Amino acid sequence: MSIWHAPVDLAALTAACAGSMPGLLGIEFVEVGGDWLRARMPVDQRTRQPHGRLHGGASVALAETVASVAAMATLDPLQSAAVGMEINANHLRPVGAGFVYATAISEARGRSSQVWTIRVTDDTDRLVCLARMTAAVIPAVRGAVI
Repeated sequence: MSIWHAPVDLAALTAACAGSMPGLLGIEFVEVGGDWLRARMPVDQRTRQPHGRLHGGASVALAETVASVAAMATLDPLQSAAVGMEINANHLRPVGAGFVYATAISEARGRSSQVWTIRVTDDTDRLVCLARMTAAVIPAVRGAVI
């Protein structure tokens, strides 16, 4: 059973984020399941810290992006929007190149909040970061992109 309000168009999600931070970081939506959404981000000059490793803030930006977009995709955009309210992350393994993949899995979806777990892995599926985000469900904003 799917939790999505409408069919998820991965290319449209990526395009909608192109002009904001996710686009600047190279985040692309790549896969969707019944209750999860996956995006990837390159580990390159945009996302590495000065020592050549994936910046923790970039991991968190990826995690919050995929969870926020997933939360939005569960809602009727004419009625409600989802915005990040809290996020925590444990950085577990360094990455120097390639891609990292964030998979947001729905844990709870209520009328006023949602909770998502996000697993960030490397190209070989090793866990890099484990995050959890709480989104507030608020009234829809006219003219929103997603």
